[in-house]
Amino acid sequence: MSELRSNEFLVREKPGKLMRKYAIPCIISLVVAALYNIVDQIYIANADYLGSFGNAANTTVFPMTVLALAIAVMIGDGACAFVSILLGRKNQQDAHKTIGNAVVLTICSSVIVTVLYLLLSEPILTLFGGRVNDETFKLAKEYFFWITLGMPFYMFGQAMNPIIRSDGSPRFAMISTVAGAVTNIFLDWLFIYPLHMGMTGAAIATVLGQVLTAVLAIWYLCHMKAVKLEKSSFGMFPDLMKRYIPLGITSFLSQASLVVSMAAVQNSTAKWGALDPVFGQPQYTQIPLAVLGIVMKFFQIAISISVGLSAGCIPVVGYNIGARRKDRVKTLFTYLLAAEAIVGFAALFIVEVFPQGLINIFGAANESEYYTRFAIRSFRIYLCMMPLAMVNKGTFIFLQALGKAKESMILSLVREIIFGVFLPILLPLAFALNGILYSFPAADILTFILSLIVILRTYKELKEN
Repeated sequence: MSELRSNEFLVREKPGKLMRKYAIPCIISLVVAALYNIVDQIYIANADYLGSFGNAANTTVFPMTVLALAIAVMIGDGACAFVSILLGRKNQQDAHKTIGNAVVLTICSSVIVTVLYLLLSEPILTLFGGRVNDETFKLAKEYFFWITLGMPFYMFGQAMNPIIRSDGSPRFAMISTVAGAVTNIFLDWLFIYPLHMGMTGAAIATVLGQVLTAVLAIWYLCHMKAVKLEKSSFGMFPDLMKRYIPLGITSFLSQASLVVSMAAVQNSTAKWGALDPVFGQPQYTQIPLAVLGIVMKFFQIAISISVGLSAGCIPVVGYNIGARRKDRVKTLFTYLLAAEAIVGFAALFIVEVFPQGLINIFGAANESEYYTRFAIRSFRIYLCMMPLAMVNKGTFIFLQALGKAKESMILSLVREIIFGVFLPILLPLAFALNGILYSFPAADILTFILSLIVILRTYKELKEN
């Protein structure tokens, strides 16, 4: 241990300072990671030969990248939380084996995901509304094929990011993600516009950015600070997996259940859009799906900030729990809830006041007036409960950091499976296409009632010695 850096500062520095130090790089990393898909959609939407058809195709593929991310963050966040606790207990032996096991598990799972996606591409795209029309389905297949080939790099980079943070290097985790995103942004422009490569170009640009992030993560694993990896680190250790995977289950469920919710929303959108007097017309059938995708992309940015705030706290919370400093954890929880609410209100202000500006970024100038009207209405209704959504998400992840996997898992499942699936199916029966827009804020209100109960109970426990 003498040659390795100690993380003892995690129980000495002020909680607010630690939160800024860890959360800000984490926020930047996650926002930049979200921009991978969003930048693709912006460039696609503004390319006159792709437009809303390409936009709808991108929306169709997006849930499958989220599902791959769910597996990656389950491994990465679970290992991050567990390694932080181990370091707080000065347990180097299990720490380096946990990280090595996480590397092996990520590689194996990413290969399986890639094979399944290649074999089941058409049923998958159909499940998420890709057959809304022939042009959308053709573009979705093209984009999905290349994105699938890059899944091992994407999953590896995303899984290693929290592990790098647990080693006390949130800045490097941020830099590796930003480097990949900047590469993606430049190559998107090059491949879609000058080279006219369409959906294939957008996908290849994304994959090359993900390759760079993965390479930087590999370099860091060879130069870790608080943990030294050895040849014996890399293997399958069932005893350790049983201990750290449950800590990442909430991260998995929060993402995977979102995919289930997306399937319900996107299928309902296709169904009720076809029954709409305007969007039932063949030339407009892809618009509701394209617009909902855009609205969800903005929400993805906001929720990335929310997740970054809470996920950035995981190493700090884990270390202080290991060191039996509940007082510091309670203070950090208070700061987190306040920050989540502030972010939510800021995002709410943007969507309510500037919806036209947001939709213009995604090529509204090239579309019909129906596209713009529906987009403005969608932003203002679908995202009207953003403050509650942010607090809910922050609570889920903080509970995970505390080792309260069960409570966190239940809240995530209730939000995304019960409310997130059934409300988009039931509300349109009364409100038609608008019912899908009402489903999102309704789910956040109902979830917040449950979250508030858990928040108050958690405060009570943290007050106890």
